[in-house]
Amino acid sequence: MKKKQPKTRWHDLLGSLLEYLLSPVDIEVFKNVSVMSSSPEVDILLLRRKTKKWTSEQLERLPDGIRDVTSGRILLEFKYTESVNTKSFCQALSYDYFYKNNKELDDDQVQTFLISSKTPQKKTLIKHGYILTQHPGVYKSKLPLESYIYLIVANDLRDTVYNAPIKCFASKRKEKLLAFQALKNNKKISYSSKFIWFLKGLWKHWFISKGDDMSVKLTDHEIIEMGKMWGDFYLENISPSYALPRFKPKDIWSFFKSKGLLKTLSAKERLEGLKPKERLEGLKPKERLEGLKPKERLEGLKPKERLEGLNIEDIENFLESLKKKKSNKL
Repeated sequence: MKKKQPKTRWHDLLGSLLEYLLSPVDIEVFKNVSVMSSSPEVDILLLRRKTKKWTSEQLERLPDGIRDVTSGRILLEFKYTESVNTKSFCQALSYDYFYKNNKELDDDQVQTFLISSKTPQKKTLIKHGYILTQHPGVYKSKLPLESYIYLIVANDLRDTVYNAPIKCFASKRKEKLLAFQALKNNKKISYSSKFIWFLKGLWKHWFISKGDDMSVKLTDHEIIEMGKMWGDFYLENISPSYALPRFKPKDIWSFFKSKGLLKTLSAKERLEGLKPKERLEGLKPKERLEGLKPKERLEGLKPKERLEGLNIEDIENFLESLKKKKSNKL
């Protein structure tokens, strides 16, 4: 009997990526959603917005198509290994209908998307009435039934940062590379560490392991662990002079301070490179003079500056004591 190959739940991996990406900006991500009250869970993702409308922070992370609709709930049917066909549209339509019916939601409250890793055949698009919208890779049907379902083709989306997370699952290697490059070069958005580890793990799987080997079963946990392992390996093999310029000085200082590493440095090492004025900054006048002899404290001052602040009586008493010392010597 032929052994059944382990199956990677690609929609789960996409769901994990979207969860790590979107949860910090008030968009909930649910995997394996029940579309009917008594039905088993199905392989579909649900994005649920906590805010009344998309915020600027959310739009920075949402792909073309999804960012253009106003619905607060987004259903995602994802096809990675198989091409889009009539069955795919029937599935997506049934999920759309039963979910809305079960939750008693209107059409404008829920929008369903079919995301395809592979580029569909032209005849499939024509058969189901799908035409390109104003955005490359986003299709809408002119037929009554299919019009409920938007189609997103990962291979054809524009090379933008907000499209990149979906394009990481494109079937074309070149499109995957462009997506990872866009996320790597991004300086505007601050991503969670889980999202970054997940990306590193995906990168390792696609470009270092056999990313297209369908006999390899993957989970989101394994992807993250892979990312951590390769991240640690990379960091262990680079020099401080290469790594540190990528951080802000205040972040480096904050890390050293929090770990108590400054205590391991001598006073001389801590002050190295600072000008005299910078070394004394933040100290009270009394603290600056601590440890100096009276003569050292007054060095460099003119007679007038030395006597400033003393009353006449103190000056006269001091002069009188000097005279006595002088006469005693004679």
